[in-house]
Amino acid sequence: MNEIKRVIALGFFDGVHVGHGALLGRVAQAARELDAIPTAVTFDTHPDQLVMGTQVPLINSPADRAELMRRQYGIRDVIVAHFNERMMKMPWEDFITDYLVKENGAVHLVAGHDFHFGYMGRGNPERLTMKCEALGIGCDIIPKVEKDGITISSTYIRTLIRQGEMERARDFLGHPHLLIDTVGHGKKLGSALGFPTVNLRFQPGVIVPAYGVYATIVTLEDGRRFPAVTNVGVRPTVDRQGSVTVEGYLLNFSEDLYGQTICMEFYKFLRGEEKFSSLEALRDAVLHNAQQTMDYFRQNR
Repeated sequence: MNEIKRVIALGFFDGVHVGHGALLGRVAQAARELDAIPTAVTFDTHPDQLVMGTQVPLINSPADRAELMRRQYGIRDVIVAHFNERMMKMPWEDFITDYLVKENGAVHLVAGHDFHFGYMGRGNPERLTMKCEALGIGCDIIPKVEKDGITISSTYIRTLIRQGEMERARDFLGHPHLLIDTVGHGKKLGSALGFPTVNLRFQPGVIVPAYGVYATIVTLEDGRRFPAVTNVGVRPTVDRQGSVTVEGYLLNFSEDLYGQTICMEFYKFLRGEEKFSSLEALRDAVLHNAQQTMDYFRQNR
């Protein structure tokens, strides 16, 4: 038996939305009561991709999910399980007794009303509750969470992000949609135009928001936060290759951030991506978006 005591939330937690927050908040509470480690078990690959052969575009990378759970809900340990053939074919009873209890020290489990697990998804909330009772460990099943009459789900939030509806997505996520990445080298066109940018990328398999310009907040490694004008898209005015880029122009900031890992939060869609007739027209548009961004954050502190 593992000597570590954990209260564990079970789920994929894509987006770490308000519905997930109900589970994670209960985990934090139970962990305090039991003097245990608040923990979440998630997977590196969405189970539907192996079980059903369905490609599931994700809201966040596993690393971003882990950061959100720690930051928003105080989850200390995030166990990212490798969802492979062994995990897919593991009987539901073994998932509880061997993986969660023996390997990871579970003394209390928390799951959602629709959580299924184990071989062919035969594990469900009812079986989880009965097995926990037999093992003498705690168990909470969290009912569905709704907003505006809509069940909060990762599927609905993915649609909002694809459409660039970041303000509504934030209402359902409980936090801004974010991207965490290490700043890479770009083509330095922004510097030539008078507004140096940070260049980021979405991880493979992660949803790319609607192409266009966003009001964002960038948090640096040292904790400083700056408003930024961020373009997501293929830069039709200057780039013929058509590869997706994420370029953020930090306002009132001039330091070199290359190699730093930063967090970019998306707050508001300002306009769609456009192809401008000249670099001067592009520059004027970016400066206008910069003013819009400053006005937005001034009004929404």
